[in-house]
Amino acid sequence: MQGVQVAAICDVDQGILARETAKFTSAGESVKTFTDVRRMLEDPDIDAVIVSSPNHWHSLMGIWACQAGKDVYVEKPVSHSVWEGRQLVRAAQKYGRVVQAGMQKRSDEGLIEAFRYIREGNLGRITLARGLCYKRRTSIGKVNGPQPIPKEIDFDLWTGPARLEPLRRQSLHYDWHWFWDTGNGDLGNQGIHEVDLCRWVLGETGFPRSILSYGGRYGYSDDGETPNTQVIVYDYESAPMIFEVRGLPRSSTSEAMDDYRGTRIGVVIQCENGYFAGGDGGGWAYDNSGKKIRQFTGTGGVIEHAANFIRAVRERKPSDLNGAIEDGHVSSALCHMGNISYRLGTDTDYGTAGKSLSGNFWMEDAFSRFGSHLESNGLPLSGIRVCTGPRLELDQASESFVSKEVYDPAYFANLLLRRDYRSPFIVPEQI
Repeated sequence: MQGVQVAAICDVDQGILARETAKFTSAGESVKTFTDVRRMLEDPDIDAVIVSSPNHWHSLMGIWACQAGKDVYVEKPVSHSVWEGRQLVRAAQKYGRVVQAGMQKRSDEGLIEAFRYIREGNLGRITLARGLCYKRRTSIGKVNGPQPIPKEIDFDLWTGPARLEPLRRQSLHYDWHWFWDTGNGDLGNQGIHEVDLCRWVLGETGFPRSILSYGGRYGYSDDGETPNTQVIVYDYESAPMIFEVRGLPRSSTSEAMDDYRGTRIGVVIQCENGYFAGGDGGGWAYDNSGKKIRQFTGTGGVIEHAANFIRAVRERKPSDLNGAIEDGHVSSALCHMGNISYRLGTDTDYGTAGKSLSGNFWMEDAFSRFGSHLESNGLPLSGIRVCTGPRLELDQASESFVSKEVYDPAYFANLLLRRDYRSPFIVPEQI
């Protein structure tokens, strides 16, 4: 962008740092390098930072940046837990910083136009907002014990706020997504984009009345902890919202991914008189017979979102952000809350799980399709175990779960709204 310079890059992996530095050198540009983000934030020449670390670092780096007088673009999800996300919002407000959430689809002109079209009632009332993440995730393998840490990585800094424990997987990088201590599964990885789109089109600014999740890690046995097949039901007053994660292919005989109404990663917004299906770069409006009505085109929003951030920084107007940190917090929290329900789930057989999820057409439909998908991957329903989480009611004001008796599921759910931090990498109690 004109008038924008990359002043510094920071990474705990010296190999990555050298690789990225070489790109600037070959282009005839100079860039400062840091291993410790705290040292980088001390540099008075830096105006703004982009946080693209593993999830467990997002909020703390964002808060530190605000305290250092920097504006911040925080990649999704903006937090690793609900509580720390709210602390980041408070930091942005207290220190008067421009803080953008990296949900770039909010800057996609095709989706902006499509959602305006839907909210104007052109397809009738919205009856269901469905988000989809049908993205292939293969086994990450299984190890027999602690693995060596590559010498070029500062593992203490990499671990940061999380527990400092031996590496118990083959790959340190990326596969952290599938462990609760550092990641949030595909719901909090790819899924937050589509969860945010669903909430956006519904016009919901806060939390649903309740959340319920079920699923499992199917098709292989590896070291991963998070589900590769998951359904989350959000009970919003305006319309229900359902999100689906599928990491297995369409069937055991194909590597192609499944789709729902032609969409694999995106949203399908069902309305009374038709539906919208799309994702990156817009999509199509259809009538209920599947006939195309209108196309909406965009570019995906990546460049536009970054430009939107820079404009807001220059003009000192957080209100101009397409991805305000408040929206980033709420949509991130929806992912965390869905995972909390799953993590408190009871392991039951498929039939028992189905009975507990009956009584609602959309829930029964989602569960039936969930079972058919697993069957297509060679998993007989008679042998399937489903981790079925409790339905958790929410208190909007406190951003917590409604606990009605001592040690009920909501009591334990509230314990998972925040984590224990490792000194000195502590999200402050008071901003």
